[in-house]
Amino acid sequence: MEYTTLGDTGMTVSRLCLGCMSFGSESEWMLSEDESHEIIDRAIDLGINFFDTANIYSTGESEQILGSALDGYDRDEQVVATKVFGEMGDDPNRQGLSRKSIEQELAASLDRLGMDTVDLYQTHRWDYDTPIETTLRALDDAVRRGQARYVGTSSMWAHQFQEALHTSDSLNLERFQTMQNHYNLVYREEEREMLPLTERENVGVLPWSPLAGGYLARPHEELETTTRGEDVKGYGHGYHEKGGEEINARVEELAAEKGATMAQIGLSWLLHKDWVDAPIIGTTSVEHLEDAVEALEIDLSESDMEWLEAPYEPNEVTGHE
Repeated sequence: MEYTTLGDTGMTVSRLCLGCMSFGSESEWMLSEDESHEIIDRAIDLGINFFDTANIYSTGESEQILGSALDGYDRDEQVVATKVFGEMGDDPNRQGLSRKSIEQELAASLDRLGMDTVDLYQTHRWDYDTPIETTLRALDDAVRRGQARYVGTSSMWAHQFQEALHTSDSLNLERFQTMQNHYNLVYREEEREMLPLTERENVGVLPWSPLAGGYLARPHEELETTTRGEDVKGYGHGYHEKGGEEINARVEELAAEKGATMAQIGLSWLLHKDWVDAPIIGTTSVEHLEDAVEALEIDLSESDMEWLEAPYEPNEVTGHE
């Protein structure tokens, strides 16, 4: 395993973060507690020390599963991240980024995780109904109470992220230290504004959907045959459009040339990007987890990178609109 310093936090994290959305019972492709524990145990064996979940993943079940799996390990050796924003029931105050929602949901997340403090507490999306100052003050208080060590955020427009950073700086509040955004070989719109911004501000970057909902893990014509591919296919995004189908073919060709899997090529491309700290990999099998870790050993030349990227065309922004 390789490790990196996460943005300005000073924390050392594995170059791959294990995403925990597949742990729970919300969809048929998700994993039971025992199956999830097997993957988490193997991830730790492989050197992964960074885990990302959210309160809405199987309505808290993912957090509970992650917490129970880590219970037998030294808590200080793991970096745990979770998120807040999405609906957690019919109560309108169990969603969004108001102070009430943040304080209640953070307490509930910590209880499910079995932890006093979460390492990284992230806002899942931008809340158009709550002033950013209100959200940041609530998050700042959470850090001061010792319930969170750092705060981060997820997909939004670059101008919103800049507003948040400016508000934190002007009011001397905790800054968003990380950006978890939609970024992969067939969706690169973040390169236009967000990633130059995160690079300038030394914000840690944690791409979600690094394999484009599985589109970069298998040939284009095979995607339709997978249950998970049907369930989360592109998060509503047509990855096969705007040059995506040709990129998929090039990934397949380069994988064959290097004796690697398509997924390894897709992950390796991200890992070769200087502004990426740790892609968030979701998996439903130990085999796929091990395959992802092996991507760290693949070397892509500058010409490989350019060849993979060449067919890309501007895409419609998706993931946070």
